[in-house]
Amino acid sequence: MDFEQLRDLTDRMREQIHRVVLGQDKAIDLMLTALLCHGHVLIEGVPGTAKTLLARVFAATMSLQFKRIQFTPDLMPGDVIGTNLFDFKTNSFHLTRGPIFTDLLLADEINRTPPKTQAALLEAMQERRVTIDDQAHELGENFLVVATQNPLEQLGTYPLPEAQLDRFLFKILIDYPEVEQEKEMLRLHGHSTIMPKLEEFGLEPLTSRGDLADARGLIAGIVLNDDMLDYIVRLVTTTRESPSLLCGASPRAANMLAVAGRGVAALEGRDYVIPDDIKGLIHPTLRHRLPLAPGAEIEGIDVETVLQHIVEQVPVPR
Repeated sequence: MDFEQLRDLTDRMREQIHRVVLGQDKAIDLMLTALLCHGHVLIEGVPGTAKTLLARVFAATMSLQFKRIQFTPDLMPGDVIGTNLFDFKTNSFHLTRGPIFTDLLLADEINRTPPKTQAALLEAMQERRVTIDDQAHELGENFLVVATQNPLEQLGTYPLPEAQLDRFLFKILIDYPEVEQEKEMLRLHGHSTIMPKLEEFGLEPLTSRGDLADARGLIAGIVLNDDMLDYIVRLVTTTRESPSLLCGASPRAANMLAVAGRGVAALEGRDYVIPDDIKGLIHPTLRHRLPLAPGAEIEGIDVETVLQHIVEQVPVPR
């Protein structure tokens, strides 16, 4: 696979996704980037904005095994990763695998479960394996977490710990569709109150596991020149110096920004990264990693404003 073939493939993927999910172009591009960069995604939006549908369509388009966990206050870690059960017939233990053993895992309303259960995802997201009774079990190269949360409800929710937030490549904000897009949505889906069946839209897998491996190898081979590396480091370093932030972005965040920049360049059919690639990724890559200082919250300053100021402050390489 070369860059032209990759761009053609992703164009066809976008076209197929848009058969079901109208609008949300930025979210779709970020999802594509995350998939090709081995990155997990946190999607935040009010109910009814197609967060779950988007994850399902992605899995169907990319021939990925799909499983969904509805996170609730009584969900236990064993319900996510599985457990060893004793078989009285064989007088031995056998592993009952949890839903985490899949390719694309939809962690629906992830902030509704306590930290103990949220922590069950930490090892899986970082190392793509889980440990059950001191035995490690691999999840596979295509393992991807797409988590959703509702920004409005606070009752009965548990904020995600910083360690977990830092493992998401992107935090994608889903907004309401444009007027014309919403009208088209009503034409397409307005005949039923239930979630549409994907087979009705003629979706078909456009990628094989080999295609994904080839694309990821292509992206990993993109070289960032010294100017781009310096630009990324200066952006991240500036977050650590901002008085509006409790702490700055971690080295992992800098690495994620570099990886995502390669992914965006490849989706555009380029074998090089430009400053606009990085500038377009600052908000989704860093917004969930930067806690506000108490003084900034009192003054009504939000993370988006701080990030925009940093983008304007750091000189762009020529």
